[in-house]
Amino acid sequence: MSAETIRALIAGALLLHAFAHGRALAALIAHSLGRFTASWVPVRSGLFPGLARQAAARAASVVWMLSTTGFLGAGLLFLGVLAPGEAWRPLALGASIISTLGSASFSGIWPGSANPGRSTLNTLVALTMNLAILVTQLWLHWPPVAMFGK
Repeated sequence: MSAETIRALIAGALLLHAFAHGRALAALIAHSLGRFTASWVPVRSGLFPGLARQAAARAASVVWMLSTTGFLGAGLLFLGVLAPGEAWRPLALGASIISTLGSASFSGIWPGSANPGRSTLNTLVALTMNLAILVTQLWLHWPPVAMFGK
């Protein structure tokens, strides 16, 4: 696979991850405003079970907003759109950590999911992506600098 193809796949994965978090953020905002579909999986926190649903949605909104912004910025930085260089790495790492903590705090509830099975699947996909980012950046130090930000 060519370096350009790998570069496009990495940037695409980061931007898709941002999109998924953004979609969840939109559902959380709707939920916190009382505009949600009854079929959605209700927002709740496993760490703070006494939290009212709207309060949980507002708290989760902050987490998903930070994650969405972080992954979007990391994808654009990786492409060299915002600025060239390695700035995408700490942004991707930070967004991955925040996303993982958010997923753990909200007990596998992926906002806007139509049912518990889909919510669990979305959460597992997000956690897998977060783990891939953490492993490639902290242990493998991949991809090399020559591959991004040009």
